[in-house]
This record gives sequence, C-alpha cells and structure tokens, in this order.
Amino acid sequence: MTNEMKGAFAVLTVSDKGSCGEREDTSGPYLCEALRALGLTQAAYEIVADDRDFIRQWLLYFCDVAHVALVLTTGGTGFAPRDMTPEATLAVIERPAPGLVEAMRARSLAITPHAMLSRAAAGIRGRTLIVNLPGSRKAVAECLDVLRPALPHALELLAGAAGDCGGMRGES
Repeated sequence: MTNEMKGAFAVLTVSDKGSCGEREDTSGPYLCEALRALGLTQAAYEIVADDRDFIRQWLLYFCDVAHVALVLTTGGTGFAPRDMTPEATLAVIERPAPGLVEAMRARSLAITPHAMLSRAAAGIRGRTLIVNLPGSRKAVAECLDVLRPALPHALELLAGAAGDCGGMRGES
C-alpha cells in the first residue's frame, strides 16, 4: 500500500458544551480534514455529550452498522467526573491495542506533564480500530502525528490485506 490509507473513518467528539452549541468543536473538524488528507473516506462526524451509554451506542453503530475501518474519538479522556470515553470504548472493544495510547502518552509527556492524566483507550472491534484522543486541537494534532506512521499497516491488517509483518524489518 502507498502512504495513502484506504477505508472509511468516523470521528466522535465527546463534549457536553460542544453537543449543546456552547463551545465550538475544533478538534473534530481538524481530525476529519487530516484523515481525508491521508486518503481515508469520511463516513461520519458527530458531537455527543459526555454520557457513557450514548458514546457506547455511537461506537457500536460505527463498528457494527457503518463498518468503518477507523473511529477516532476526541475528548472525555481525563479525570473530570463526566469523562467517560475510555469506559465506553472499553465496553465495546474485543481486543485492546495499548501500544497506541502508550506511544501517544510517551510523546505527549515530552510536551506536558498533564499527559500522564490521560486515560485514553484503544482497541479493535471486528475490523474497526477505535482510538481515544484528547479534546484539544493541539493535543489531537500531536497524537495524530504519533499514530500516522502505524495507521496504514494497522488498517491493512484489520482489513486482512497485509502480508507478513516480520518481512517489514527484513526478517525471514
């Protein structure tokens, strides 16, 4: 596969204030634009309140009905009482992908000590990769830069289109 990724994506912004029009969402539109630039097709962009069940329902819809390849959430990953995005994500994934959030957190810690407050989760449901990102546009951009090199291969693997992984490093 070339550097351009294939597949459909959904972005779910989780924000009480954003969902009721009290705050402009800048991270969700940024993600949509960045993922389209990588060659993915936008299937959905939604803004929802910080409600675990509502978030979970949207994630299930994106995975089981819309069958998108990638779902990126933004917001709701911190310590605030209503930050429930990781819990909703963990309730729907079938296989965790902790390396993705470990890499994002490691890079973010070089920028701010607040990165250690992230409770983001990532995992796979069926053939869909779900990754939680922070809520700020700046942090989303930093985290997407971390994910970008691994996303094409991850999506190829989930689609069943990738070959031998070991061969990528010259192993036999």
